[in-house]
Amino acid sequence: MLKKFIMAFVILASCGTLFANMGDKAEAASYNYHIRAIQVAENHMGVPYRWGGMSPYGFDCSGLVKYSYGKAGRTLNRTAATMYYGNGYHVSSLKTGDLMFFAPSKASRPTHVAIYIGYGKMIMASSSKGVMITKTSNPYWHARYIGAKRV
Repeated sequence: MLKKFIMAFVILASCGTLFANMGDKAEAASYNYHIRAIQVAENHMGVPYRWGGMSPYGFDCSGLVKYSYGKAGRTLNRTAATMYYGNGYHVSSLKTGDLMFFAPSKASRPTHVAIYIGYGKMIMASSSKGVMITKTSNPYWHARYIGAKRV
């Protein structure tokens, strides 16, 4: 009887470890596509802004995000607003790869999206400078920040 109890305990304990490791692997895979999307975006630094652009010939903000995540294996909606309302889940604490959303006012729908790259920085397609990295504390963007999502 004691042997059966010990064997059952060992089996249950190993199942818990197995499921815990599966979660770690899923989290690692998630982290990998975030890193890949950032790498894709960084490889296009300086590409000019093009309204409606979704290619290395020119990007708008959501085009850059959609393109970068697409190359990393994730399909996102096309516009900042449809990403905000349709992709991922809202988060209050930023992690590398999270999408940051901006709007003209707190009450309006998102009109701009960027990818958080860590260390208080984000990569985005700017209408004035094309694909660039800027600080999340930039006064212009900080005042327009309305939230973040993890995809």
